[in-house]
Amino acid sequence: MRNGSYLFTSESVSEGHPDKVCDRISDAIVDTFLTHDPSARVAVETMATTNRVVLAGEVRGPAEVTRDLLEQVARAAVKEIGYEQDGFHWGKMAVDNYIHAQSSDIAQGVDALGNKDEGAGDQGIMFGFACRETDDLMPAPIHFSHSILRSLAEARHSGSEPGLGPDSKSQVTLEYVGGKPVRATSVVVSTQHAGDLDQDSVREIVRPHVVNVLPEGWMCPEEDFYVNPTGRFVIGGPDGDCGLTGRKIIVDTYGGAAPHGGGAFSGKDPTKVDRSAAYAARYLAKNVVAAGLADRCTIQVSYAIGVSKPLSVYVDTQGTNEVDEAKLAKTLQELMDLSPRGIREHLQLSRPIYARSAAYGHFGRAPDPDGGFSWERTDLVADLKNAFGA
Repeated sequence: MRNGSYLFTSESVSEGHPDKVCDRISDAIVDTFLTHDPSARVAVETMATTNRVVLAGEVRGPAEVTRDLLEQVARAAVKEIGYEQDGFHWGKMAVDNYIHAQSSDIAQGVDALGNKDEGAGDQGIMFGFACRETDDLMPAPIHFSHSILRSLAEARHSGSEPGLGPDSKSQVTLEYVGGKPVRATSVVVSTQHAGDLDQDSVREIVRPHVVNVLPEGWMCPEEDFYVNPTGRFVIGGPDGDCGLTGRKIIVDTYGGAAPHGGGAFSGKDPTKVDRSAAYAARYLAKNVVAAGLADRCTIQVSYAIGVSKPLSVYVDTQGTNEVDEAKLAKTLQELMDLSPRGIREHLQLSRPIYARSAAYGHFGRAPDPDGGFSWERTDLVADLKNAFGA
């Protein structure tokens, strides 16, 4: 994002979107392994299509996590989302399981042995970002896109809007003036619905969920409020389109307002830096902004497979910094050990806390009492202020 006047758009997809169904199943499997063994290794992908779910990947974990248990987990995830349709039903779908044991070649590079600390599970780059556009220090377009769909999902689950289906998408375009969002110029919502509802009826069901989410006076003009613009949307979810784990990485992060390293999160245990280091980068960036050291903060970290320490740590405050960026990068590494083990222990990531993150964004969420979304804490603010005399 930049200063000046411009339009910027972000999208979100609901828990019932085909790709998000797969993310949810994969993360539910991660949680299952971590419940039985906090040191389990999991890298599981899911594909979903008409009444079929396919599981694949590699794991290392306890014998109690059986193939039958994993099938139960997959069915429970689909049931919780709300799929009981002819073309995709939690009780009627086939579940094909191709999960196998972790490669010993990968294990030897990642495991701690002798004097060697636990290494990164793969090479790669990860980014974290924070800004002052919303109270949760997230970019406003993705924040509102998520909030609209969460509101619709809550109405569907509560039974107050029985005509809504699980599959939906939103897209919010905001106008920025002087680098700050001031109003929505267009809003797009597509939602699966019951067959007896026409397009106008669906539009009026959706309308309050948009109006109530946006700040007062921000609603877009009526002609730029699009609900199911193609018309009928009864067949949805994996029955309407094949889903895969890890295909919504921009939805999962910052809606395109900040860089992304390319790695997906869902289906991976916290030794995988694709997930844990991206969480750590968000945690550090959020604390920098919360401490008043910058209005925007982007952090990049990079790793090599089997190597514990990051190869680089880069901080960019886009000219909004109140302190020296080089010193800030050094201070952040002093406050947090950015090795895979250090991140996992600092944020207490070896817990079954991931299925809840599979939809509506991994960032900008309130930390849970049981440790979920621990990377959203701002408990480094005092240390950062002290380090810079702020």
